[in-house]
Amino acid sequence: MQDEQRLEEQAVSKVAEMQMSSQLDQAEKINVDVQTDLWKLIQGQADGVSFSGKGLVVQKDIRLEELVLQTDKVDINLFSALFGEVQLNKPVKTIARVVLKEADINRAMTSNYVRSKMPTFDLNVDGEIVSFKPQQIQIFLAEDGKIKCNGTVLLHEKGNSRSLSFTAMVRPRTQTQPVIFESFQWTEGDGISIETMAALLQKVKELMKLPYIQYDGMAFQIKKMEVQKESINTLVEAYIKQIPTM
Repeated sequence: MQDEQRLEEQAVSKVAEMQMSSQLDQAEKINVDVQTDLWKLIQGQADGVSFSGKGLVVQKDIRLEELVLQTDKVDINLFSALFGEVQLNKPVKTIARVVLKEADINRAMTSNYVRSKMPTFDLNVDGEIVSFKPQQIQIFLAEDGKIKCNGTVLLHEKGNSRSLSFTAMVRPRTQTQPVIFESFQWTEGDGISIETMAALLQKVKELMKLPYIQYDGMAFQIKKMEVQKESINTLVEAYIKQIPTM
């Protein structure tokens, strides 16, 4: 009986691998393991899903060196799945480990997809709205565990827009300490007022304190980041309300 159940798991896992591969632009390796049995499968349920992959590419320019994840119980809408659209009946908790290369991060930062997703930060400065829109971001991952960031933002205030460039040095979040900004400096442009800088720092503080980041049907939290020379290893906890389209 156990062998038969394992055959069922292998069959549905292979289908899941094929479905995942069809949504990726490129993948060096993919492995999916769906933990279920025949009765649960008929109901669109599984005790969990394990996924591992290397060299995964989506949106042409977004590459993950490695992705390993494990979900808890999964409950999908079988009717929608029959028509190629996977819908979750209940949110799914997922733990994922993501490895990114410095070169892949910087390539993604220049892609049209990522640039279109970059948010505009609106600040209230003495009753007036001042907006910051990221334009270009470049990341450098050092051996000492620090992240150097060079970037350009578009500042809009009092009806005028101007470009500012900056450099920052950051120590990422660990299990024992929060994100630490070691340095920040405007390198090009006229800089900003003390009042605007204070509002910007307050905005950053609020973002750092958010328990989860909401994005495209998901809520996720970065639990740990390990920075090595030219690569970063991130542990992420996510609650997925709906599976995003690739």
